[in-house]
Amino acid sequence: MIRTIIEYLMLFFGSFILVYMLIVISSYVMMLIYALKRLRKEQGLDKSDYEKVHLNAMYSKPISIIVPAYNEEIGVVDSVHSLLNLNYPEVEIIIVNDGSKDQTLQRAIEAFQMVPIQRIVRKEIPSKEIIQLYQSTIYQNCILVDKENGGKADALNAGINVSKYPYFCSIDGDSILDANSLVRIMKPIMQSNGEVIAVGGNVRIANGVDMELGTVKQQMMSKNAIVVMQIIEYLRAFLMGRIAFSRFNLVLIISGAFSVFSKKYVIDVGGYAVSTIGEDMELVVKLHRHLKETDDDKRIEFVADPVCWTEAPESLNVLRKQRRRWHQGLLESLWKHRRMTLNPKYGGVGLVSFPYFWLIECLGPVIELGGYIYVICAYFLGGVYYEVALLLLLLFVIYGSLFSAIAVLFEAWTLDRYPSARELSRVVVLALTEIFWYRPLTLIWRLEGFVHFFLGRKEWGNMERKGISKESSTKEQKV
Repeated sequence: MIRTIIEYLMLFFGSFILVYMLIVISSYVMMLIYALKRLRKEQGLDKSDYEKVHLNAMYSKPISIIVPAYNEEIGVVDSVHSLLNLNYPEVEIIIVNDGSKDQTLQRAIEAFQMVPIQRIVRKEIPSKEIIQLYQSTIYQNCILVDKENGGKADALNAGINVSKYPYFCSIDGDSILDANSLVRIMKPIMQSNGEVIAVGGNVRIANGVDMELGTVKQQMMSKNAIVVMQIIEYLRAFLMGRIAFSRFNLVLIISGAFSVFSKKYVIDVGGYAVSTIGEDMELVVKLHRHLKETDDDKRIEFVADPVCWTEAPESLNVLRKQRRRWHQGLLESLWKHRRMTLNPKYGGVGLVSFPYFWLIECLGPVIELGGYIYVICAYFLGGVYYEVALLLLLLFVIYGSLFSAIAVLFEAWTLDRYPSARELSRVVVLALTEIFWYRPLTLIWRLEGFVHFFLGRKEWGNMERKGISKESSTKEQKV
């Protein structure tokens, strides 16, 4: 009797996982086909003419760049240098020191020769108190905000209050932008006549890249296998998923490391949420919800051209904390706005994006880990379970490793990311090993995000920064 029940449960669970994996793979194939067509269409375009035209102040829109910094003494100067090197006619750079306990404030003051200033700040979004404003004597468009510690979301809200332009760009304090990144990410906004209110840009991992004073000297691949696996993940997420979702105005996540927003709409939804870990996704979801509830026909897009370089974790311990935090943030936003799920009132976001993120991104780790457990149990039970387990393993390879390898080839084909065939081959081979070590680990870490969510824990964790320029040294930083 007990054996019969076990056999029934194994068949049911195996069939369920197989159907689930087929749904997931079908979704990825559709996104892959669309991304391939989109990238192939854009590959032959000469973007230089567009950039030259819109570098003229007559065509561009002024923008405020907000750089929240907490204990970022290693990377903040290089990050701001990259912003000062941007090819864009009218910008202001706002560094927000969020009560750092290291030398972030002093380094910024010394590097850019900051002096205290007095300015009236309209508090349109609640934030912690501002202690002092500074302005650079050598770069008049560079402002430093020293405020009480309140977290990244609170620092961004303070930066929005200080900003004077109708659009703002948020980047992380350890991120570096390419010279033409800003004009490229602003392209949908400038061409849409106000229809696009938010844009997310492409983020790449900078570990191993030769960089000096905010400028990329040479693109090189990290020797660290953990970093390379993250590069593969980024490529899969940015070059496949977000390109397809953007086409139909279904994007729920645009990276907080590099994104542009209309200040008016962000103020309308109350700014960044300080009570959630995933403040970037939460803001995008709030914007979608606001647009649908007010019948405002606006768009949120992702563009693959702009590039923001950011430092990735180099140890499993730090990566574990990051992935746990990311998944907890995803859960918080989906649960907070759960009434949007399958609700026709919210259009494609409610009928497509939310079910996709619930089923594949949120619950995926539970189901996939169950698949790994099923394969192990099938080994001991034998019989027909061997066949189901082998088929399941094949689907895991297609879903994880094969799609990752394809994403890497996309990057090499369209953007010339990797300088040598040997390096490219190494990354593709490593991508094919993903299901045997890297993916099971990330699934466990994401399941920890479930635990933290249900327990109501709010742990941002610490990340060990090494810096992405030659002269940087090791330091622990908050992420």
